[in-house]
Amino acid sequence: MADSPLSDRLDDDDYPAYTMGRAAEMLGTTPGFLRALGEARLITPLRSEGGHRRYSRYQLRIAARARELVDKGTPIEAACRIIILEDQLEEAQRINAEYRRAAQERSDDSGN
Repeated sequence: MADSPLSDRLDDDDYPAYTMGRAAEMLGTTPGFLRALGEARLITPLRSEGGHRRYSRYQLRIAARARELVDKGTPIEAACRIIILEDQLEEAQRINAEYRRAAQERSDDSGN
């Protein structure tokens, strides 16, 4: 069955599949680095029933970007702010592109 709940979770970038230890290992960093990203509110891991942090693939991509900036000498707080601003810019550009497409469609429909 291709659309089972398990396959949905495996394809879901937001599914909290990774423990803190596994996430840190994948990123080549420490659990303390991930905790610092949480304290800076860059990422907020979900908690398992036992209270353990669980990270999604999306959160790991954000953490990897933070690590990249920190490795280049950017303080962690500044790295978090940069990533938040990059995300806001990307969203604004996406919305702007949608408005442009809608305006173009209206222009095409009116015969101009």
